Amino acid sequence: MILVTGATGTVGRLALERLPADCAVRVLARDPSRVAVPRKGVEVVRADYRDPASLGKALRGVHRALLVTSRVGGDDDVVFLRAARRAGVRRVTKLSAAAVVDVRAQDLITRWQRDCEAALTSSGLEWTLLRPRAFMSNVLSWASSVRTESLVRGLYGHAPNACVHPRDIADVAVLALTEDGHAGRAYTLTGPQPLSAVEQVEQLAEVLGRRLRFEEMEPPQARAALLRRHSGSMADALLDSALRQKAGSKAQVLDTVRAVTGGEPRSFRSWAQEHAGAFGPAREQATRSTKFSERGSPLTGHAVSL
Repeated sequence: MILVTGATGTVGRLALERLPADCAVRVLARDPSRVAVPRKGVEVVRADYRDPASLGKALRGVHRALLVTSRVGGDDDVVFLRAARRAGVRRVTKLSAAAVVDVRAQDLITRWQRDCEAALTSSGLEWTLLRPRAFMSNVLSWASSVRTESLVRGLYGHAPNACVHPRDIADVAVLALTEDGHAGRAYTLTGPQPLSAVEQVEQLAEVLGRRLRFEEMEPPQARAALLRRHSGSMADALLDSALRQKAGSKAQVLDTVRAVTGGEPRSFRSWAQEHAGAFGPAREQATRSTKFSERGSPLTGHAVSL
């Protein structure tokens, strides 16, 4: 039995869709009504990291699990792993982040991620760590301004990031859950090339056949925007991450996706083509090869992602 957590999020949902039909699969969710069940036979159970008794029931009979947590600073991983040991789970595949191996990353989010990894690697369970760069899907946070203003705003727009397609992360997760040979491995996952937010806007504009403008934000503007959605400590963590990206710490491309899956990592252009509808209807242009984007400003979504 394989248990999937985080099935209402990006990677958990995609991993759930990709698990082989002959696998016994159970999904843990606080709200089962939000889970899109991809096929018959997938069991969805109500459980919460803050309710150890519910975790024990959800983990009964489970041998391998995909662990996705998001409550920064919380002890969800510790609580889950304690319940997993009691239930006899053998291996846990954990979604982490590439920033954990950057010694310059000492922000709140990265310190929490390191603590979560340490809880797993010291748990006595077999483990596999997935450490992706920023998700290409982070640029969905641009959708509203692209639809209404043909504009993307962001911080450090020319800072490169080897962002990764979420499907590639999910493919590696599925292999770690269903194959032997992945225990004790930590996989840092990147896309095929480093791209700045400006370059992403250019490619998105070409895919949409629309003229898009990029508008650079100043750090005080970016901080104010972040504080409308996050606490001060979270905003500081995201701004610290953006500075590391500006310094080039997220530009390295690794061949991990190809080495693990046997396939080439998916490009940002392919992601944009798959999700073009989220940014509004495309307007037909005389030629699709024209560069439609104009320099303007960076966004507070992808440009400050970990």
